[in-house]
Amino acid sequence: MSKLTDHKYLVFDVYGTLVDWETGIYNALQPLLSRFPSAAQWSRQEALLAFRAVESDIQAQYPEMPYSDLLAKVHEVLEARLIVAEGADTVEDSAMPSSLDVTPASVHIPASELEPSTSTTILTHNAHTTFGHSVRKWAPFPDSVQALRDLSAHFKLIVLSNVDHKSFAYTHAYLSEGTIPSPNQEDNDAPAPPLYSRPSPNAHPRNLWLPQQTPGSKSPFSLIVTAQDTQAYKPSLDGFISVFNEIGLEPTLACAIDDDLQQPPTIGDVKRRSLIVAQSLYHDHEPAKRLGVRSVWIDRQGAVMIPPEPLSPNEAGYSWRFETLEEMARAVEKELEEQGSTQ
Repeated sequence: MSKLTDHKYLVFDVYGTLVDWETGIYNALQPLLSRFPSAAQWSRQEALLAFRAVESDIQAQYPEMPYSDLLAKVHEVLEARLIVAEGADTVEDSAMPSSLDVTPASVHIPASELEPSTSTTILTHNAHTTFGHSVRKWAPFPDSVQALRDLSAHFKLIVLSNVDHKSFAYTHAYLSEGTIPSPNQEDNDAPAPPLYSRPSPNAHPRNLWLPQQTPGSKSPFSLIVTAQDTQAYKPSLDGFISVFNEIGLEPTLACAIDDDLQQPPTIGDVKRRSLIVAQSLYHDHEPAKRLGVRSVWIDRQGAVMIPPEPLSPNEAGYSWRFETLEEMARAVEKELEEQGSTQ
């Protein structure tokens, strides 16, 4: 049976796995939802389901849209639909669901409605932008920073995230330095931390973001790839394939397979030595299964955006399950200790 330590690369999802995106999104939605009687009654799960349905539609329509802009558009579309719902005579006439029957299907956004008219949008542009920039204040899970440091001693850690460069710079700083974002930070124009921002200009011949090559960086990551780089949002396979290709072509990453490689490893070689580490079954584990890549489910307890019934490894495709990243890091240490005792 394969072991965690048989692998060389951990390909991380970030928001939901390392960072508590559910709390971040839910808190950022409150100023909007509280203005509408029906939406103000939504549970955390209902609010997140409504958000996710709109987000998925817009990601599919605009895979090239930077994530902060996409979040702002989601906020704008949700507001327009809530206005329509509050003016409807019945729930059946509403474009948005009542607090009792929120489903992803009920907030599906036809392409023709992705540009709400100014007549139905009453929040200022700045309110939508503020929501779009809220990702900068989403906090890491308490175990993430130390677990990443521990795992980086044994693996090359890779980021593949549905985010834009500028937004991720803030998260990158939190995960590298162990700092926590201030909930009172209101300045949407605050500059991204230079030490943890994508190099611009970038001297790398293939324009890769290799953060550990930045002097002074404490980044646990060897490579960062975002949707802004791949022009595709997960669960599209494009981002995963791009990551595996880049690992094989980048000497500082490919060497983890074999220091004496005479030629770059094939994508098959890289996939066999990679693990996708993620919370989202839909965005990460299903693509991993389709690609034939092993995966680790970080089953964050308390998350509401998961199937109501536990899925078996065969159904979801994952090979290992842990409730925290710290638990995974301890499992790696245990494997290493056992290997040492048998040598």
